[in-house]
Amino acid sequence: MTLFTEYIPMNLLLAYIGLSALTFVIYALDKSKARRGAWRVPESTLHFLALFGGWPGAILAQKMFRHKTQKRKFRVMFWITVIANCGALVWLIDLTR
Repeated sequence: MTLFTEYIPMNLLLAYIGLSALTFVIYALDKSKARRGAWRVPESTLHFLALFGGWPGAILAQKMFRHKTQKRKFRVMFWITVIANCGALVWLIDLTR
């Protein structure tokens, strides 16, 4: 944990953990709804969560539930959000130094 907190403020790290947990739960709910044919979580919501730091939870959920792994357009946009988030994180870290 020291390696992360040396570069990333603890409150930001906790925000990533919280958003990742929330994103994981939303992916799980969406997968459950998909199986039942119920109303689904919009893909834009999943991308929004990933963009603002929930992408680690999204990756875990995608692997565990095999959810959103076949749609190429979704995967491309997902990885764009991950890259954008990581770029913003590096910029913020550099800004605070």
